[in-house]
Amino acid sequence: MTDNSSPPYLSLMLLSASALGYELLLMRLFSIIQWHHFAYLVIALALLGYGISGSLLSLRPAIVLRRFNQLYALAVLLFAFSSISGFIFAQSISFNIEELFWNPAQILRLILIFLLLALPFAFAASAICMTFMHYPRSTISKLYAADLIGAGLGAILTLIAIYYVMPQNLLIGLSLTGVLATLIAIRETEIKQKVVLQLLTVAFTGLFFALIPEIKLNYSPYKALAQTLNVKGASIIDQRTSPLGHLTLVSNPQIPFRHAPGLSLLNTAEPLEQIGLFIDGDNLSAITRYPQRLEELSYLDQTTSALAYHLKKPDKLLVIGSGTGSDLLQAHYHRVESIEALELNPQIVELVNSDYRSFAGPVYDNPFTQLHIREARDHLLQSQQQYDLIKLSLTEGASASSSGLYALNESYLYTLEAMQLYLSKLRPDGILSITRWIKLPPRDSLKLFATAHQALQSMQLDEIEKRLLMIRNWQTSTLLIKNGLFTNRELEKTEQFCRTRLFDQAYHHQLKAQQSNRYNLLSEASFYQATRQIASGELENLIENYKFELQPATDDRPYFNHFFKWQSFIEALKLRGSGGMPLIEWGYVVLLLSLGITGLLSGLLILLPLLLMPKSPSLPGSSKQGGSVIGYFGAIGLAFLLIEIGTIQKFQLFLHHPIYAIAASLTAFLCFSGLGSYLSERLSEKQSYRRSAGSAIVALCLIGLAYLLILPALFDALIHLPMAIKIAITILLIAPMAICMGMPFPLAIAAMKQNRTEQIPWAWGINGYASVISAGLSTVIAIQYGFITVLLCAILLYLTALMTFPDRSAEGDSYKV
Repeated sequence: MTDNSSPPYLSLMLLSASALGYELLLMRLFSIIQWHHFAYLVIALALLGYGISGSLLSLRPAIVLRRFNQLYALAVLLFAFSSISGFIFAQSISFNIEELFWNPAQILRLILIFLLLALPFAFAASAICMTFMHYPRSTISKLYAADLIGAGLGAILTLIAIYYVMPQNLLIGLSLTGVLATLIAIRETEIKQKVVLQLLTVAFTGLFFALIPEIKLNYSPYKALAQTLNVKGASIIDQRTSPLGHLTLVSNPQIPFRHAPGLSLLNTAEPLEQIGLFIDGDNLSAITRYPQRLEELSYLDQTTSALAYHLKKPDKLLVIGSGTGSDLLQAHYHRVESIEALELNPQIVELVNSDYRSFAGPVYDNPFTQLHIREARDHLLQSQQQYDLIKLSLTEGASASSSGLYALNESYLYTLEAMQLYLSKLRPDGILSITRWIKLPPRDSLKLFATAHQALQSMQLDEIEKRLLMIRNWQTSTLLIKNGLFTNRELEKTEQFCRTRLFDQAYHHQLKAQQSNRYNLLSEASFYQATRQIASGELENLIENYKFELQPATDDRPYFNHFFKWQSFIEALKLRGSGGMPLIEWGYVVLLLSLGITGLLSGLLILLPLLLMPKSPSLPGSSKQGGSVIGYFGAIGLAFLLIEIGTIQKFQLFLHHPIYAIAASLTAFLCFSGLGSYLSERLSEKQSYRRSAGSAIVALCLIGLAYLLILPALFDALIHLPMAIKIAITILLIAPMAICMGMPFPLAIAAMKQNRTEQIPWAWGINGYASVISAGLSTVIAIQYGFITVLLCAILLYLTALMTFPDRSAEGDSYKV
């Protein structure tokens, strides 16, 4: 049974916008209160709600068709209520992912969190799927277009809103948007007593929000912010929010902050008064009170990052990631007279330079500092400036870094191509200084050293071993890379610098084994041994035999913080009773865990309707045709997200700003896919649904292959253009690919409306499950093989879909699974 009345396009768009916005917001919220990798796991499980909706609707399709008007509005309203209540209850559940391997209670808690967060997506997806089941096939393309365009608008509006609205308040806003969608749904559908139902909806909404508690973010007790707030006298004095991070300022007049990473144990100078700044509840930095006399900053000269100033005073300095200004204060202490500061997050600069200027002083606002609110590589590619010293220090928190929690984070600051760019901007005898947190057993510092060595090799420079120098202490390591050879005099100064601060020399070309590992003792001189092996050209042998992954990151595989190896993981698990768990790279483990769980659950839930679906004599079973539904909708579900993620990564290298890249690319993909869906019905008027889908898929694959070949050269030619023009070019390039991507799904659904409407929710569910798996699968492929492989896999999957289009009507076949 189909309805010839006008479909609820507006409420569907609002619902899709709210659901996509809710997904993005959950990622932000759980990144703040937990960790990025935990957010990844939770969202992957919660999004199974899209597939679950299809599995459940396929069990009783007749009821859906008979009661569509009531069920559609009810599903939209339940999304609105469950989106906010689900998060409140989910964040109140105490959960520690590391305990999964020995505490069964954590598994039950994870399942409960999954169910609470899956409900909103299940309700939203059910409402969308019901429209495909209820309305005639001539409207399918328009309904799917409304779904995609609504999602695209929801993505861009949510990203903008996060700049101005606190996440917990934005959660309320998205819930109210769902309520508004309900009121419009009642108006748009053929439901009786519209005014009464709308008044009841408003009344229930008022009662619901009156009863729910105030939304407060419950930070994980393992995050630095939660631990800091347990210290007597600590209190939150200010907060800011944006997609780049949730900023929390903490003051403690009783037990002051003393944040000076890598500070020498011999330091006698007291750090200046500080206000702690936490990003997403971790990643501590500090706004420091500006001194009356520069000599008060002498403690900053007692850190490993100060070494470069003792080898040569720079005339021109570039600080990448200037943040709260610690590196700038260090430069002030050393009387550097020409400084360029690069900072991506404008809110941090606003805090230091405006809101707390009376405290922070003229750390940015002075005659010898030039500030750029830009991404580092974007600035360097467009600048003709050369530098005596480029500094890049501590871009992530110590605790998360040491636990491998950034393993899933893409970073283009530490790739091979980035290193080559930095080195190309050094003047003769200029120095690149990079400071990182120490991880034990060593891996982070060694991977950085290997990346620098390989970058120098690729630039075909001679005597590479004489261009590298590394020191360390108990907390940080600093690597210096010189556009020239380190002289004997500079090595003597390095030895003196380390001796007077109890720092260890880890590498230079004249260093002897007995000169390393003197003060901050390790059981073995592992830093010295590994860097020697790299410098002597044995990197491949080290990569193969070392317990952690040390392969340098590239722009195609930008996962610098990925150190996972199965060998070390198994060994750490065996030692879990004696302190082995901190050795596990949790980010990658959680990724594999989420992919495994979602894959298993998806497989079981796809098969569920086959066992429980009511039989119909008019639709005899056919495993072959059932396989075509699984093959087609599974393939396009996997491929859509693979190609979207892979392409967004490529455009991030073009735009060099993560928020601009995601906002422009995601919105363009969804909105133009919606346009493609809208146009698909016109295309099918001239040829069969199967041929129309085939034409779209072939065109998509050809465009994808062409982009793989031409985009690198095109980006190099256009990289100098202003950001607004580059965003416009990004949208124009994505448009033809996205239009083609929007056609295969609605064409197949429209084809199934001819004689197998009952299987539409099952197909919707399969597509949903595949999309969830695709998110984790794309990251695994990118980490192991690169984003080019991700795109090639997507193209192969679309070609597979060509052979499994679920339409046998042309042959007169009937269909039943």
